Amino acid sequence: MIAKKYMNMKNRMSSQHSSHAVVIGGSIAGLLAARVLAEHFDRVTVIERDYYPDNPEPRSGVPQSNQGHFLLARGKQILEELFPGFVEELSEKGAIQVDITKDWVLLFEYGWWSCFSSDLTTWNCTRNLIENVIRKRLLNYTHLTFMEGHQVCELLASSDKREITGVRLKDSQGQESTLKANLTVDTSGRNSKAIQWLQALGYEKPQEQSINSFLGYATRWYQCPNHHQVDWKGINLMPKAPEFKRGGVIIPVEGNRWIVILSGIGGDYPPTNELGFLEFARSLRSPDIYEAIKDAQPLSPVYGYRRTENHLRHYEKLEKFPENFLILGDAVCSFNPVYGQGITVAALGALTLKSCLQQQKQNGVKLNLKGVSRRFQKQLAQVNNTPWLMATGEDLNWPTTVGGETSPIMKLIHFYMKYVKIVSCHDQRIQKIFTEVINMTKPSSALFSPNVFIPVLLRSLSNP
Repeated sequence: MIAKKYMNMKNRMSSQHSSHAVVIGGSIAGLLAARVLAEHFDRVTVIERDYYPDNPEPRSGVPQSNQGHFLLARGKQILEELFPGFVEELSEKGAIQVDITKDWVLLFEYGWWSCFSSDLTTWNCTRNLIENVIRKRLLNYTHLTFMEGHQVCELLASSDKREITGVRLKDSQGQESTLKANLTVDTSGRNSKAIQWLQALGYEKPQEQSINSFLGYATRWYQCPNHHQVDWKGINLMPKAPEFKRGGVIIPVEGNRWIVILSGIGGDYPPTNELGFLEFARSLRSPDIYEAIKDAQPLSPVYGYRRTENHLRHYEKLEKFPENFLILGDAVCSFNPVYGQGITVAALGALTLKSCLQQQKQNGVKLNLKGVSRRFQKQLAQVNNTPWLMATGEDLNWPTTVGGETSPIMKLIHFYMKYVKIVSCHDQRIQKIFTEVINMTKPSSALFSPNVFIPVLLRSLSNP
């Protein structure tokens, strides 16, 4: 019955009067891409090898379902733009509103940050809730279809291999079929097979960069203790390069729960057993997290995660790239998850797709896909550049990090950023700007504006 449904759908999509876009991978990047594509195509199909749960629960196809995630302020803004009322819906489902400079306590590398009220707000919740709300919003689009339990195994191409025309896929029983498409978008994450698919069609392998600080983390969920009186909603105890490798975070989420994450850099991985987890928490730069959880009720086992290398594939530099094929999300650029950039960068990629497709419209009406592949990959590379430099710049502070080069310019930036961090612990104005850059509501160039540069320069001259 299901096979017949998909066959009928495929036949409808093959009509010469119907434009069709296929999204490979139905994680958050894929869902946001599908939302944008729904504005421009008669049909949109999301191919997901996993099966979605009805409720906001972990799923096997997302290894980080049980880990903590951050929705940065810019990510919140984009989700609200794509799905009006999104923030209100998160709130109704228990997400916790936070003033980022007031409700979060942060032990930075050079001291505690101040807590003060600001207009910089976001919502703390699980990744599972965000994905669930997005997907259910997409179910309202009658021309958007989910093919769960299916996996793409090959790209289809024109006879001259210059144009992608769809995908070959198989279901959970191994039965193969094909799906034609006017545009194919790969959002299948770190494990994307796009390089192999393109090589099979005669395209060159793109340049790749990998920077690995060998950070690992362990996560455990707790019931938020009613008796534990603190003046924060969330707390972040950061490591300090190069001598102190350990850090920890408590993230408040829906259901009156805490997600507690302990991390270690350079192979100093936190244990995944109960006693080891608590002892690791006790060893952090401040006892706050240990004191908060030592008597709290655990709601889960300890989940470990160690695949944290930053990886970038330079598709935008390929001399030849096929028409009607786009790649975004972690399939292009994946970051050390500890910096919490993933969801927001995926949202920025969706906005880039939206802008790019709008530019491809002739007379603002008819969509012309010629040249869209190259245009998009180049624009996406520019979008990814700043979060890439932020994540890898932090990782390159550690002598155990492998990959990348600490060039003279990078050393100068590291020197400058050291004093930005020092001054931010005593200057709320600079702390606010730094927080806005971290949350991607301001460009990184804001940290080099005169009102930041001058006090930072003066501090560096007084304490070289």
